[in-house]
Amino acid sequence: MAQLGAISSSSSTNFVFNGANKPEPALGRNQICYSNKFSSVSSWFNGNALVHNNLNLTRASNNKVIQAVAASEKGVDVSVSPKTGGGLRGKLNKVVLAYSGGLDTSVIVPWLRENYGCEVVCFTADVGQGIKELDGLEAKAKASGACQLVVKDLQEEFVKDYIFPCLRAGAIYERKYLLGTSMARPVIAKAMVDVAKEVGADAVSHGCTGKGNDQVRFELTFFALNPELNVVAPWREWEITGREDAIEYAKKHNIPIPVTKKSIYSRDRNLWHLSHEGDILEDPANEPTKDMYMMSVDPEDAPDQPEYVEIGIVSGIPVSVNGKELSPASLLSQLNDTGGRHGIGRIDMVENRLVGMKSRGVYETPGGTILFSAVRELESLTLDRETIQVKDQLALKYAELVYAGRWFDPLRESMDEFMKKITETTTGSVTLKLYKGSVTVTGRTSPYSLYRQDISSFESGQIYDQADAAGFIKLYGLPMRVRAMLEKGI
Repeated sequence: MAQLGAISSSSSTNFVFNGANKPEPALGRNQICYSNKFSSVSSWFNGNALVHNNLNLTRASNNKVIQAVAASEKGVDVSVSPKTGGGLRGKLNKVVLAYSGGLDTSVIVPWLRENYGCEVVCFTADVGQGIKELDGLEAKAKASGACQLVVKDLQEEFVKDYIFPCLRAGAIYERKYLLGTSMARPVIAKAMVDVAKEVGADAVSHGCTGKGNDQVRFELTFFALNPELNVVAPWREWEITGREDAIEYAKKHNIPIPVTKKSIYSRDRNLWHLSHEGDILEDPANEPTKDMYMMSVDPEDAPDQPEYVEIGIVSGIPVSVNGKELSPASLLSQLNDTGGRHGIGRIDMVENRLVGMKSRGVYETPGGTILFSAVRELESLTLDRETIQVKDQLALKYAELVYAGRWFDPLRESMDEFMKKITETTTGSVTLKLYKGSVTVTGRTSPYSLYRQDISSFESGQIYDQADAAGFIKLYGLPMRVRAMLEKGI
């Protein structure tokens, strides 16, 4: 995504801002502490956080984590203080909340404090959703009553450790869905578990509804990585039933309502895809509007000239574009731009949610569609028939496990080792032609190719004697011949 280019992710550096005029404890290698009250991380450039409002900034290396401690706003009104014995529903010490800064999570912060008498640490993961989604989060968290904000750049980890294994496995859910949201949830939830350990939290919380898949994906990850953590799911507990209720709750507790234009669609964006649900899409008979799409142009409006792109692959994992080696996140970001220009990767489908209902969604996955085409075509050279058949069968189960939130299930991990082993020789390059929404393979090459021109040629050769086919056909067709003889009484 072009707008994400300002956020770089390479070597790991942590920034800690302390609003209480005392440094935080040392957090480890490549981490820097600041001890001035600050307003917000207000701009980004070349992977480095630039902090304004009289805060002295010392840069070490490209940031991996930006962590901010924000004092709770005095104006926030909660009926039970964290200093007392508990809240309306019980007592928790500290809760790490998956935080976006929108209306729902802004309301969840005071709701947790009121109902569990706890401190709330807001956590935001950068998985490539865009710079606008990260802007002003510190101020929003502070205004809602959070004691701390943690932002982690997970883009490289997301692509390298989650997207690329699924790509290597060929995992596609229900024939179409490339698992964009499904892959993002476990990397976010894993980071929440890590943050909970760092800050000494005894609980985690999310803003997922009781009807969706995401609640399962978050909580199964929590269970797998730290079964001792308490899990709070406000949408399954509170009396708030919609946007108006949330606004009233915010007003009652003096919580500033985020000033954002509410989209008519429910969207989820990360470096792999952008999903659209809701509004007119709830009727499967309705065609999506042209202005709904954000990552890709309408194929009708795409360039009239095709563009060729060469993808370099090593052991089933993409490593280069047009001969230039790139980091996983950079490679995907570049292909998103390229594919989006040509209207690549639009999918409209009705899927079966894990919780039982059907839902209609529209997905944009430009870079991912290009990569899936490339890896699959290279496998046609490097894998034999039986291996491809077994791999395709297992890919269905692999996709189901990922969709269902079972990323850290031993079965998926074992299947991943199988996929890694059989794709050891899936190395080479694939050339693709992008044109008005289509991806066409024009060339493929591999040093481990099982294709032999001297065997496949129609010309006679020493390795394959065409006369041998007669005996093969007789033996291969024997069961059919015997059955026909039985039916005819021969």
